[in-house]
Amino acid sequence: MNIRNHIRKNFKDADIDEFKSSIIESIKEQDEITLPGLGVFFEILWNNSDENSKEYILNTIKDHI
Repeated sequence: MNIRNHIRKNFKDADIDEFKSSIIESIKEQDEITLPGLGVFFEILWNNSDENSKEYILNTIKDHI
């Protein structure tokens, strides 16, 4: 099973509210089984961010870890 393809397929037709709800619920549940899905979302965010956005992401992670 390719987790990236599975997550992309499951969310292909999702709207913004579905993404938001999924992220909030995944964080709230603190269930490690949701971490790969969040990782796929992060990978998409990272790969589609410009350098300034990447710096912001890195600084936010660094400042709050």
